[in-house]
Amino acid sequence: MCDLQSRIEELEEEFQLLDPRERLELLLDYAARLPELPEEFRDAADRELHRVPECQTPVFLWLTFDDGAVLHAEVAPEAPTVQGFVSLLRELIAGCSPEQVAQIPQDLLHRVGLVEALGMVRSRGLHAILHRVRAMAGQQQSAAAKSQS
Repeated sequence: MCDLQSRIEELEEEFQLLDPRERLELLLDYAARLPELPEEFRDAADRELHRVPECQTPVFLWLTFDDGAVLHAEVAPEAPTVQGFVSLLRELIAGCSPEQVAQIPQDLLHRVGLVEALGMVRSRGLHAILHRVRAMAGQQQSAAAKSQS
């Protein structure tokens, strides 16, 4: 079972104890944990549909819900802070339902102090990534509701 609220609270505590420079270092630790994109998504015909265009860094996201949420991503290697945020999101939502993922707080970046650490301009792309993940979960939720009716 996914206790997303507890996970968010733990994340807030972990990041808020740190100064902005240390938050960036922790984000780099998360970046190192982002797995490579599975082969099945690398050559997908609809690959461009998975790009987050609002992010200056090339970011491609796939969200699956076989046994709970799994976020698959490809992020340009020259953007470790973006990789770190995607990895953080991946760990945060692992095993959660579409309903839970769709309810991730929109102010997550503020809650963990990343806007302060990164600045507003760099945070815009991360906000777009968060919005995309929430939207994909909402679409999955709607599709599941339609198939049950």
